[in-house]
Amino acid sequence: MLKKENNNVSVLGKRNYILLSIGFILVVIGYILMSGGKSPDPKIFSEELFTTTRITVAPVLVLLGFAIDVFALVLKPKEE
Repeated sequence: MLKKENNNVSVLGKRNYILLSIGFILVVIGYILMSGGKSPDPKIFSEELFTTTRITVAPVLVLLGFAIDVFALVLKPKEE
């Protein structure tokens, strides 16, 4: 009889998955921070759109999250 080998080889390691989840969480937080700021009356302009959080912090978080995700995919997993 031939013996079947169980080759459960994962392409990514535990560290890669942790970095992917951190990057994903940062992207989600960035998009949540960008949302909102609408005026209750559509005819009235709201200055709340142009806060530092929506203009600077949120896009930086989204870009940082995407950069971490790319780094996690390129990072070579540790040999066990």
